[in-house]
Amino acid sequence: MAAATRPNDTTETPRTVSWRVRIALALVLVLAVVTVLTTNAFLTSRFTENTRNRAELRLALYSGNLVSELRRNAIVPQLLARDPALIGALNSGDYSQSTQRLISFVEEIGAASLMLLDRDGRVVAATDRNQLGGQLRAEGYFINALRANETVFTVQRRESGGYDFAYSRRVNSGSESLGVVVVLVDLAKFERAWAGISDAVLVSDSEGAIILATEPRWRGLTEAEALKYEPADSAIQRAIQATADWTNLPADAYVQGEAVMRMESRIQFRGWRIASFTTYDSVREKVNGFLALEIMGFAILLALAFYALSRKTALRMALFQRESAELRQLNERLQREIAERERVQETLAVAEQTLAQSSKLAALGEMSAAVSHELNQPLAAMKTYLAGARLLLRRNRPDEALSSFQRIDDLIERMGAITRQLKSYARKGADALSPVNMGDALASSLSMMEPQLKTRKVRITRHLPQQEVRVMGDRVRIEQVIINLLRNALDATQGEEDPRIDILLAAGETATLTVRDNGQGIDDLETLFEPFYTTKKPGEGVGLGLAISSGIVNDLGGRLTARNAEGGGAVFEMQLPILTEDTGFEAAE
Repeated sequence: MAAATRPNDTTETPRTVSWRVRIALALVLVLAVVTVLTTNAFLTSRFTENTRNRAELRLALYSGNLVSELRRNAIVPQLLARDPALIGALNSGDYSQSTQRLISFVEEIGAASLMLLDRDGRVVAATDRNQLGGQLRAEGYFINALRANETVFTVQRRESGGYDFAYSRRVNSGSESLGVVVVLVDLAKFERAWAGISDAVLVSDSEGAIILATEPRWRGLTEAEALKYEPADSAIQRAIQATADWTNLPADAYVQGEAVMRMESRIQFRGWRIASFTTYDSVREKVNGFLALEIMGFAILLALAFYALSRKTALRMALFQRESAELRQLNERLQREIAERERVQETLAVAEQTLAQSSKLAALGEMSAAVSHELNQPLAAMKTYLAGARLLLRRNRPDEALSSFQRIDDLIERMGAITRQLKSYARKGADALSPVNMGDALASSLSMMEPQLKTRKVRITRHLPQQEVRVMGDRVRIEQVIINLLRNALDATQGEEDPRIDILLAAGETATLTVRDNGQGIDDLETLFEPFYTTKKPGEGVGLGLAISSGIVNDLGGRLTARNAEGGGAVFEMQLPILTEDTGFEAAE
């Protein structure tokens, strides 16, 4: 009987894969699917949150810059309404010097555009000479200013679809109304800056109407009207859109049919709100990169499992003289898998390079916004100088025109100094206070004053403590005060044979920065910090530098004082509340 059963044993076909192996492979496949889905959900949530945090930071920066620009221009009408020269011109009707007067204010204050209107609404003086003689009595900023006793802010839509933003104030002489001074604020520059960084940004007023937007067609609409979702036209486009969004969390909104993340913040100005919309492109790229790595790992694991099974099958088939054929097939299969793996690795390398380039482009976009904001004032001044030089050349006064060109050259040097410091010089909003190292602020101010210092042989001595002196404030505004004090000291020492400026930084109950010069001293200490008080010649300044500096120091909780030194010269002291470990901890809380 044994001999009878032997033929059946020799002709039996061996089993290729046992049930245990099949179960193991099924478990590996299930584990791969579960891992990919879990990783997709986790990484999508994490990278989406990171993108959301970056969008929140950008939104805070946009809001701070917008409020800073508005507040910086808000005080200008109040100052101009008290200017004796403009009041005298409105009384006498002689406006021959009024336009030049407004241009000098633009150069020192940095406003976008200034206009002086008489009581009938006629433009009698303006920094934009194309506005001269225009009739604006029907404009809202003229009507509102005549009705109010204080500075008013007006937003009105242009026929072209944009908006004009203006501060205006009535000019009085006693109880009589003489006219209105108008300061136009250029907020369109923020739209251009935002368009280079964020996908879409809009600013709406208290009634919900969009007044600023990177999409021009949104202006004047509500957000719901601007973001009305338009589905894809065809089923193929809808399928592609669904495939592209499979790694996203639920969309906050849709811009031009594309799912975006919406971030909103409240602007500390008249109930305005700002919102930004960011696409999920970066999230998709990062998540897909990680998923590709996981899939490749499971593919390698399955390849190894199939390789082991193939080896086992090859050993069994050796009994039936098929070992060589199976080995050749296995070799070809492994070669294909290796080639596929190399292609996947090349694809991953390209994806990593794309991610790195995207990060660089994002950093360059943020840097360009900072550069645009920092260089705005020098560029505005250069525009004014060019306009003045053109007028002087038409009047055949080339010597005076050369003076304007020299000032433009100085501004270009200052712009170069600003760009060299941007890595350590971050502008914040007027309300965003942070710890400031007074030594670093002084060094940065001296660096920005380097072009003026090179033209004068002035001996500058600095006395700084060994330990850091820190205050809680706005570094940009503190540096503005230091630069104003240094400029005053340079002007005071022009007639000295051996000009000297001593700078002393001390820390006690307060942080005190002292600037002393060996000039002629101060004649009138009582009116020194009042607006428009100046000892300079006409055309060299209008006397607002110290008034603005005093206001900045007072806003930061400090005090700016001046006195005459015993040995001659003037002494200015800026005292600010010093920042200690206790106060720093409380501020952080």
